[in-house]
Amino acid sequence: MSTNEDQPQPDGKSDADAALEREIRSERKFTLTEAIGRLAGPGSMKGASPIARPQQVTIEIETWLRQHLADSQGALQTVLLQRIAQSDLLLKTQDEPLQVLAAYCQRVLDSKDNLSVLVRHADVEWGRAFEEKPRFDQQGEPPHPDDPYTMESVRSTLNGLLEKLKTM
Repeated sequence: MSTNEDQPQPDGKSDADAALEREIRSERKFTLTEAIGRLAGPGSMKGASPIARPQQVTIEIETWLRQHLADSQGALQTVLLQRIAQSDLLLKTQDEPLQVLAAYCQRVLDSKDNLSVLVRHADVEWGRAFEEKPRFDQQGEPPHPDDPYTMESVRSTLNGLLEKLKTM
């Protein structure tokens, strides 16, 4: 005499599996995410990443910068990533993360105002991270000797990044 417990259901599940699934579902809260997942059906995420493409690009850029950017203070890397993540370049060129980085660096180098803004943001980030007053470049004065982010140092760093990116 066989029981119906192990007989397959029309959806391919045995009675025991269906009962277990009902018990599990009765114990948990139903969410909008689960509803969307059920509507999409099984296997809807196969081959797809649950991380949005702009975020993937940012992570790939961050990984590359960690390996190639000489930034002992870390503020320039942080600011570069923040500004790239907010730029229109990220939306236009999502298939080539290093092209996004190169285009952003070139955009900054092509404009004294853009470079000045990036340096200022790096100074602010440095001050925040080290709980010190930022050392901003002053018009017509030499940079503070202990300032890790000056117009010239950031320009040189970005040019170095572009040279490395050209060889890739």
